[in-house]
Amino acid sequence: MEKKPFIPGPRRNNGPQRRGPNAPKDQYAINDRIRAREVRLVGDNVETGVYSIQEAIRIADDLGLDLIEISPNAAPPVCKILDYQKFLYQQKKHQKEQKAKATKVVVKEIRFGPQTDDHDYNFKLKHAMGFLQEGAKVKAYVFFRGRSILFKEQGEVLLLRFANDLEDYGKVEQMPVLEGKRMTIMLTPKKK
Repeated sequence: MEKKPFIPGPRRNNGPQRRGPNAPKDQYAINDRIRAREVRLVGDNVETGVYSIQEAIRIADDLGLDLIEISPNAAPPVCKILDYQKFLYQQKKHQKEQKAKATKVVVKEIRFGPQTDDHDYNFKLKHAMGFLQEGAKVKAYVFFRGRSILFKEQGEVLLLRFANDLEDYGKVEQMPVLEGKRMTIMLTPKKK
């Protein structure tokens, strides 16, 4: 039996080849891809109103720009006449600004043992005051190792004392809760 040589055939198209965060996204329909019969045109360089899709595309072509469907769910869909690449750049810039404005919540953790002595307690209390003044949340917890779980009440008393000492700087968001081998309390900074 004679073995035939392998001859590669045409590649199958299994959809878009690039996937992931850098793949191109056509989130806006433009020009001929707009499926509505009528569209509402808005923008600086055009008279606002409802136009047929052919007329709207003709106006965009006359200006040398693209017809971009901004709000496809409206009746009729809302379109703008702009350069598509410039529009995408503006959208990206706007999203970046929104992301920068979003406040980032920082959570600082402070760990205690059930029998933490006064010096360690005061040292950690001073750090927690600093964290709360900077605007960060503080998550304090008592970690019970081995048989120290017998001292649950001592851990709870320690966390309540901690919250009480910090009441000028922050308020309790969550009272002490035992989760497995740790008892946790959350404090948020007070508004200035």
